[in-house]
Amino acid sequence: MSFTLRSVKVPPNSVSLEEARHRVFDFFRAACRSIPTIMDIYNLQDVVAPSHLRSVVAAEIRKHSSVTNPKVIDMLLFKAMEELNNITEHAKQRHHIIGQYVVGREGLLQDTGTKDQGASDFLKEFYKTNYF
Repeated sequence: MSFTLRSVKVPPNSVSLEEARHRVFDFFRAACRSIPTIMDIYNLQDVVAPSHLRSVVAAEIRKHSSVTNPKVIDMLLFKAMEELNNITEHAKQRHHIIGQYVVGREGLLQDTGTKDQGASDFLKEFYKTNYF
């Protein structure tokens, strides 16, 4: 059996914090440009507006705004690019996108109160912390 792996070109590490910051902005622009395609691939027009997805991407980036080590920023950026590639290559299903980026963690926690009426406290905590 023969395998062919797709060659993923990993960019060199950022030399400075400023360079890493520019790479993050470039990623944000690329992600925002991908949103119309993502909405078409996953048929999200009836569920969410493009502006909401842009704000979700921005919130995910802002979540790590306190990181100042360029190597850590590069690693986070690599993971973000990999996630974006998985989404645009249709490696996820529609409910993954809706659960992770449309409804989000807060909406899912609100739903757990009605669904877990008979569940133990352990299971309720497990569902809260391990949905993603």
